[in-house]
Amino acid sequence: MFLTHLSLTNFRNFARLDVDVPQGTVLLVGSNAQGKTSLLEAIYYLATFVSFHAGSDRELINFLAARDALAVSRIVADFCRQDSGVAVQGKPASHRLEVRIIQEAQSFNGTPRLRREVLMDGVRYKIHDVFGQFNAVLFLPQTLRIIEGSPEERRRYLNLALAQVWPRYAFSLADYTRLLTQRNALLKQLSERGGDPEQLAFWDEQLTLAGAYLIHSRIHALQELERLAAVYHHELTHGQEVLRLSYEPGFDPLPQPARQFTLPLDASLDRSGISVNKIQQGFLEGLQKARAEEIARGMTTIGPHRDDLRFLGNAVDLGIYGSRGQARTAVLALKLAEVAWMKAKTGHSPVLLLDEVLAELDIQRRTDLLTHLADSEQTLLTTTDLDLFPQGFVQSSTLWRMEAGRLTG
Repeated sequence: MFLTHLSLTNFRNFARLDVDVPQGTVLLVGSNAQGKTSLLEAIYYLATFVSFHAGSDRELINFLAARDALAVSRIVADFCRQDSGVAVQGKPASHRLEVRIIQEAQSFNGTPRLRREVLMDGVRYKIHDVFGQFNAVLFLPQTLRIIEGSPEERRRYLNLALAQVWPRYAFSLADYTRLLTQRNALLKQLSERGGDPEQLAFWDEQLTLAGAYLIHSRIHALQELERLAAVYHHELTHGQEVLRLSYEPGFDPLPQPARQFTLPLDASLDRSGISVNKIQQGFLEGLQKARAEEIARGMTTIGPHRDDLRFLGNAVDLGIYGSRGQARTAVLALKLAEVAWMKAKTGHSPVLLLDEVLAELDIQRRTDLLTHLADSEQTLLTTTDLDLFPQGFVQSSTLWRMEAGRLTG
């Protein structure tokens, strides 16, 4: 999978940008605050429909355009991928994906209304129907929060990756989030005003159906990602460290037997043989056992909304004891694994987006990482310092320079 053309209108600091995108490696060079990261943000938005920077889509509309009562921010991408039964004479099929973020004159409480439209090959779709049509993997300096940040950061990472591979995952996640909100509202009501606890039975059934699929998907995805990431990490550290991904589910379908001590963090547990139905049954029983406590607290205490993921380097929790260099190497290994995993699952190599990826890496690890980029069908890298890259790598790449939202070759 690779982009062939990208067009931005009133997106961030871009009033207008039209550029043909070549295959292979593109080096995007420029000073800070010139729009390099915003360009990567636009591409990644096409894959996930969320921004990694903005708290609201409203922030994506160019601030000058947003002054008008009606403003439209557009991201349009032409891309190619090998579609089974669609490609002509073995050539990748061409598609167009467009996202419109529309600020309308109508307002609610003085705030202009905001809505989104998504078109695939000129036909309008619901967002969940377009997940997985275009895939991208992103690395930013703040991606280290996957390791160093909160469990919410790690769940967000999993959700964005899995939704690109399994469209059903996006549906289940949306359902689970909606049902969780409604169940929590009922728990709070029962806590404050009393009532029949059996009102929870319907919500328990629905919540566990959606939640079981999320747990099952995360179990298998993390197991597969761990195998791939361990290989890349072994190469990046020259065999000095062993990387493990430890999944800590908010509801564990493989509970410890009674009177047995909890296994240490570095012990590997295989949950892959547990079916969705078995997970759903256990999750439902867990909610029923926790009902009295949850009513008292007015919130759902178990489930995939409380999942966590730990990164272990030589059995040491990198989120607590790892150096910044170790964390960065682990995340880079994870991102390379994500590329290989998506390709294996979808048949398409995702577009790889790397923002200031060589910062804080020593020369050897820079060389090792750049060697792996040759496996990607298309990679876009940003940098403020071209000297970080070997001359041979620069010469074999397409060089773009960016200044104040304008590109030059």
